[in-house]
Formats: sequence, C-alpha cells, structure tokens
Amino acid sequence: MPLRNQTDVKKVERILRHVLNTQRPPVARCRLLSSGFGTSHALKIEENISGVKACIGCGNCVDICPVLARDPRRRHRTEQRTSFALEALVGEDCDRCGNCVLVCPQVDTTIKHYLVTVHLAEGMAQLLEQATSDEAFYLDLMMGQEALYG
Repeated sequence: MPLRNQTDVKKVERILRHVLNTQRPPVARCRLLSSGFGTSHALKIEENISGVKACIGCGNCVDICPVLARDPRRRHRTEQRTSFALEALVGEDCDRCGNCVLVCPQVDTTIKHYLVTVHLAEGMAQLLEQATSDEAFYLDLMMGQEALYG
C-alpha cells in the first residue's frame, strides 16, 4: 500500500506519458515514480520496508498480464515473479493495457487514476475515431458485400 502523501501527477506527467507510451510493461517505472510502500503493508516480513520503492515480488503484474496469458510458455523461462521478470518476459510485445500498473500494490493511486482517466481514455478515443472513419466504414462495407456475394 502506498504512503499517504502520494505523487502529484502534474509534476511527473511528462515522464509518465513517456513511460505509458513506451512499448514495454510500465509497472516498474510507475512504481519508481510513486511514493513507496506504506507502513500498513500486510506482508509478514521482519524488516521495515516502509517507503521502499523496490519490487516486493508479489507477482500480481505477472498474473494479470494478457501477453503471458496468451502465451503461458513464456512464464517457464523464470521462476521470478517480479516487475523486472515481467519486463524480460514480455518486452516489446507489451499490449500497453496498463493492467500491471493497476494491480501493483506499490503504485500510487494518483498514478493509477491518471492511467484510467487520461491515458486509457485517450487510447479509447483514438480507437473510436479509427473505427468510425469513412475509410474503415467503406472497408467494412466492402468486406460484408464480399461475404454475401463471395
């Protein structure tokens, strides 16, 4: 769980946009932009990791990744369940869905909120614009006629 004083997204928005638009899993970099792990963590460990930004190896990002779900053989390359392992296993095949960021317990909710309300919303708007363009409409129409009269 992140600390109470979380990252002000306005201060890191330029970097955050770059991170989210890179064709690699963004969870590790979003975690580093966050405030660190809060004192109310539920892990049963003896050391105090309060404020630490290092990956805790929970494996949430590995479990949620659609690239690894589509190709489970990739998971057999390593036993590690860290954000660094995710980046190595997925690399440039990343779908940029943001799921890994959303499930990471160390990413500030301010960054998660930005991901959903700005980044993913912009992506959906672009997809909608592409889908409703005249070119796509005519292509769909031609494909439909070909299927009917093929």
